Amino acid sequence: SDVLLGALVTRIDQEQPFETLDQIRRSVGAVPGPMEAYLALRGLRTLPLRLAQAQSTAQILAERLVTHRGVQRVRYPGLASDPGHGLARRTMSGFGSLISIELADAKTADAFVDACSLWVFATSLGGVESTLERRRRWPGELHMIPEGLVRLSVGIEHVEDLWADLAQALDQL
Repeated sequence: SDVLLGALVTRIDQEQPFETLDQIRRSVGAVPGPMEAYLALRGLRTLPLRLAQAQSTAQILAERLVTHRGVQRVRYPGLASDPGHGLARRTMSGFGSLISIELADAKTADAFVDACSLWVFATSLGGVESTLERRRRWPGELHMIPEGLVRLSVGIEHVEDLWADLAQALDQL
């Protein structure tokens, strides 16, 4: 959650994309700085453990969220009812740690986010701490995104602590 690195790949016989990327690489560089490299290495050392814990917790939370009367829809590929479940089951080694829930409207979603105390409001995903974010907060965002959509990025805290915080926030709605 505190570093972003990546790679751009193109076939050399596709001249325009290759030349464009090569020019950018020559102009601005393509090597991460020492701090970015340190942060990436630090995160990679514990990634399998963190991901296993977060995925296990996310599955439990998604199954509980489906049954809560305050939640209109849960999107998590680990749920058999999710439209992407079959594809995820065939192509992924786990279902991930990101859950999306839809609440009644923007006002309800804002109240839910405000009522959570353990979950941290942030747009950064994949950390050891559980974070949440209400989407469609800014003018100009796609109208296809439901106004009551909240993304939950599950961390490594105890599942019962995370659920207690979500349940009390949902019960207040």
